[in-house]
Amino acid sequence: MSRPTARGEWKRAEKRERVRERRGRPERRESDRSRSRRPSRYEFSKVTMGFESGGERCTGWLYRPDRPSDPPVVVMAGGIAGERSFGLPAYAERLAEAGYAVFLFDYRNHGDSEGEPRNLLSPSRQRTDWEAAIAGVRERDGLDTRRLVLWGTDLGGGHVLDVAADDARVKAVVAQTPVLSGRSLLTTNGYGYLAKGVLAGVRDKLQSLVAGPHTVSVTGDPGESALLSTPGARAGYLDLVPHASEWNNETPARSLLSLATYSAGDEAEAITCPVLFIAAERDDVVSADAVEKKAESVSDATFVRLPAGHFDLYEGAAFEQAVGHGIAFADGTLDRR
Repeated sequence: MSRPTARGEWKRAEKRERVRERRGRPERRESDRSRSRRPSRYEFSKVTMGFESGGERCTGWLYRPDRPSDPPVVVMAGGIAGERSFGLPAYAERLAEAGYAVFLFDYRNHGDSEGEPRNLLSPSRQRTDWEAAIAGVRERDGLDTRRLVLWGTDLGGGHVLDVAADDARVKAVVAQTPVLSGRSLLTTNGYGYLAKGVLAGVRDKLQSLVAGPHTVSVTGDPGESALLSTPGARAGYLDLVPHASEWNNETPARSLLSLATYSAGDEAEAITCPVLFIAAERDDVVSADAVEKKAESVSDATFVRLPAGHFDLYEGAAFEQAVGHGIAFADGTLDRR
C-alpha cells in the first residue's frame, strides 16, 4: 500500500491552511468552485440521463468529453442525504476535462430522483441505486465501460467499496472520506445520543403508519438530533448546498435507525481492483485512522491523508489535492499517462 504524500508535506500544507483560515475568506457560490479549476484539456457536454432502480426513476448528469470517441467512465455519487449538486459538479467537470465521461447521479428519495419520503436515508436502497446506475451506464453507447471507475464520497465512499467487492468488472475505485460505520458516527456525541436517535426512529416508523413522517435534521449542531451533528458539520454541510436549491434540512427519523446499523467495506478483501482511499486529517465525521485501517484490508490500495476537514474537500487547496490525486490514480490504473 503506497502513501504518495509525505508527512512533512502534510504538516507544511496544514500550516499554510491555518494561515489562510486566520486571514478569513468570503463565502463562495457553487459556480465559484467550478471556475477555480485548471485550464481545460478537453471540452465537454452535460446531458441529463435517467435509469430505473427498484421500480422508480433516478436522475443524473452525464458529462462527456469531446474526445476520445469512447472515453473511460466514472460513476459518482455523494453522501448522507445529499444531492448531486452538493459540491460534486466541480469533480465531474475536472474529470471530464481530463478525458473521462462521468455519470453523477441522485439516489432515490433525493434530488431529482423519484421516491418518498424525501431525504430518506436507506443504505440498502442506495447500494441498489449504485448497481442500477452502473447497469445504465453499461447500456449507453459510446462509453468504454471496460474502463469503469467508481468514485464515492462520504456515505457514497462506503458504498463503492461494497459494490466493487461484488463486481469484478470495476477497474478502479476512489473512496473519498468514506463513512465506514454509522454507529461510530452516531456515537461521536455519546451513547445517550444514539439511544435518543433510536427512539426517534421508532416513533417515526409508528407515526408513518397513520400520518406523515416524524423528522429530524440532516445536519445540526453538537447534541442536536440529526444524522450529522459533529462540530462544524452544520456549517460545512450547508455551505455545499447551492443557493437556488430547494433542499430541506430534514429527514425521516427512521434514517437514524438505518445509519446506526450501517457498516461498509466488510468484504473489502474481495475487491480485486486498485482502490484509492482519501482521508482528511481533521475529519470530525470519519476517522482518518479508521480509513487507513480499512485500506490495509485491500490488496491493492493507495492511502492519502490530506490536511483538511471532512467538508473542506470541495473547494480550494483541499479540492485541488483530492481531485488531483484521484485523476492521477485513475490515469495510472487505466494506463492513460
